[in-house]
Amino acid sequence: MYDIIVIGAGAAGMTSALYALRNGKTVLVLEGDSLGGQIATSPRLENFPSVKSISGEAFADNLFEQITDLGAEVEIEKATGIEKRAEGDFVVHTEYRAYEAKSVIVAAGVRHKHLKTREAREDLVGKGVYYCAVCDGPFYKGREVAVVGDANSALQYALLLSGYCKKVYVYTLFDKFFGDASLVKALRAKDNVEVRPETNVVGFLGDTELEAIEYTDRDGRLCRQEIPAVFIAIGQEPDNAAFANVADLDEAGYIIADESCKTRTPGVFVAGDCRTKAVRQVSTAVADGAIAATNASLYIESL
Repeated sequence: MYDIIVIGAGAAGMTSALYALRNGKTVLVLEGDSLGGQIATSPRLENFPSVKSISGEAFADNLFEQITDLGAEVEIEKATGIEKRAEGDFVVHTEYRAYEAKSVIVAAGVRHKHLKTREAREDLVGKGVYYCAVCDGPFYKGREVAVVGDANSALQYALLLSGYCKKVYVYTLFDKFFGDASLVKALRAKDNVEVRPETNVVGFLGDTELEAIEYTDRDGRLCRQEIPAVFIAIGQEPDNAAFANVADLDEAGYIIADESCKTRTPGVFVAGDCRTKAVRQVSTAVADGAIAATNASLYIESL
């Protein structure tokens, strides 16, 4: 039996493991996809305190090496459920087997909804096609960029980019925004923002980097715009349904928890983007990981 099982090997999950290990706990990390989470796909990380610039992959590799050197066990298996036994401990089920633990930290992250283009181009992600303007927008300072989306995330991305980009084109599927009125008003006041309503981005063009996007206009005509970067903000999706028996989920599927990272089930904690929170960044994920692991360790000591 492990002291703590961490579900997810992104920044939140691996930081949880780090703090748990340094608290003298045995840790198993389960990851159903790829090590590092979303940050591992970012070409450069430049907004993490004390680190001027590092690739997302290198950041994730460093964190992985740090926890494995301390004794973390890592299995590439997708967690399919958490069972709390009468004895008070837990069984975490995966696609292949079951593991026992005294406490569980869910750090399953979220997935950005990817734009479905005509040719299903995914090879340009990180090479002109991005899903985080906070992370990757500064690389296009002084250049023209595009944003796809019509809700708060898209509005925030466009406002952020307008502060240092030459021009921002915002493509919306409908003829109005579905975000906060204050954000819409602020965006409309920007001289370097052009909104292109009733448009549908259908293609990414370029061999090794994005060179242009294709879209249909309100009349159904196929158009092309040369642009070096497009930021997609059409929503994120958590994958927490398997944990609904031990944690409350909000309408969007996020695990409900405050800054203590405690769920409704004693012994089950949550960290990172998969919980209800206002800001989803590497720094906030790392903070959650530290809090969740510390509270999980204190929970174990109280048994």
